[in-house]
Amino acid sequence: MSELRFVHLGFGEEAVEYQAAWDEQRRVHAARFAGEIPDMCLLLEHPPVYTAGRRTEDSERPLDGTPVIDVDRGGKITWHGPGQLVGYPIMQLPRPVDVVAHVRRLEEALIRTCAEFGVETSRVEGRSGVWVLGDPVDQRPSVGGLSLDFDPRLHDEEFDPRLSGPEYAPSNAGQRREDRKLAAIGIRVAKGVTMHGFALNVNPDNTWFDRIVPCGIRDAGVASLANELGRDVTIAEVLPVAEKHLRDVLENADLRPRVVEREAAPATAPAPA
Repeated sequence: MSELRFVHLGFGEEAVEYQAAWDEQRRVHAARFAGEIPDMCLLLEHPPVYTAGRRTEDSERPLDGTPVIDVDRGGKITWHGPGQLVGYPIMQLPRPVDVVAHVRRLEEALIRTCAEFGVETSRVEGRSGVWVLGDPVDQRPSVGGLSLDFDPRLHDEEFDPRLSGPEYAPSNAGQRREDRKLAAIGIRVAKGVTMHGFALNVNPDNTWFDRIVPCGIRDAGVASLANELGRDVTIAEVLPVAEKHLRDVLENADLRPRVVEREAAPATAPAPA
């Protein structure tokens, strides 16, 4: 695979408004499709913003009318903001495109990044992204004074953590020792070229996630490197480590077209003699 070029769009006081970054993504996407530039990864921070993927439901959006930008990526609603490293790899994939393989590569690079800081992360079957796994259910502390047998999330499909106070807030999942997402991934592939990407929680204010149902998941929460380590971690510390692992995983990937299984033609009886 060709060299992956990194572009820093803006961090801290120079954080990039979401719409401006989305416009830049589309410009770079068109240039990559035309073969005018190599594969690129845009790295940046955003000012606070909620974005909703195509599968987002109304019941997962902020209750207070906070604006949400609807975007053309997969996945559901999430938050971006200060203290979060956002990456948009814009890469040419072979056809037929294997979207899942691309997501797995991004997950692997971020798992390695977290490991270098001493945070063990993993994948969760059926849920994209990078996760800190919680304790076994029978070893977790009770929530709100209730035993786990009476945890409403286990019995109420309409349970809404946005209305249920800090005991069930996504930002407090670490205190509850539950599974918690440290990096979210949502992508789109158009004309064989990827867009959107990942958001790694370095040291954000995770209470922003409490206004929504993050990624549509009601029985888990969110994490950050800083919270897991119990110390301050900066974007500047994480940036070169993330670049190193993204480069290693993405540049060295064996990109093969997805195998398309074709149904065998039905057997036909021999013609009568």
